[in-house]
Amino acid sequence: MTDTSKSFKRQRSKYLVYGVWLSLGTISWNIIEGIIAIAAGLLASSVALIGFGIDSFIETSSAIVVGWRLIEELRARNLDAIDRFESIAAKVAGSLLILLSIYVAIDAIRRLLGFGAEAQESLIGVGLTALSLIVMPLLAKGKLVTAEKLGSKALKIDAQQAICCVWLSITTLVGLLLNALFGWWWADPAAALILVPLIAREGLEGFQEDSCCNKEC
Repeated sequence: MTDTSKSFKRQRSKYLVYGVWLSLGTISWNIIEGIIAIAAGLLASSVALIGFGIDSFIETSSAIVVGWRLIEELRARNLDAIDRFESIAAKVAGSLLILLSIYVAIDAIRRLLGFGAEAQESLIGVGLTALSLIVMPLLAKGKLVTAEKLGSKALKIDAQQAICCVWLSITTLVGLLLNALFGWWWADPAAALILVPLIAREGLEGFQEDSCCNKEC
């Protein structure tokens, strides 16, 4: 092996390790975020918060798959088998996101029509979504840079999901603030409806043929 090849391999291994740590950070944050969001959403009857929390767990599954993918390359395992697993996992995650968008849409419309409890203010939800606006952009930026260095489409899609989470955080936060400051209970289900196309679009990406492949490797 030439010195150039050795240097390239060392550099690639460095970014693979960095990508694994980013995945672990995403998994840890999303688990905490999902538990708090769903609990706070149930207490406040907030469909936007509940949808936001469920999405966090689905993003966790994506980060697990990508992290496992990077670890397997570090171990020099069969990349073809890994790519097939990623493709299946992406479709499963995509299906769950589409089902989530349907649930959020139905529940939000039901509440806007006066069926079900009105959303209450949730200071915990406000604090959580505001904190997410700090954490998720940092994770997304790190993943995009690492994905470019590795030529990894799987990690790039995972980064795009983190960016989508930023927009979900903004929309959810606006709805929670309007409810907390002005008592506009309808702002919560309205914000939830805005989440629907964002979640559905994220889900459809799981069915793109090359969304979770890493042919360049």
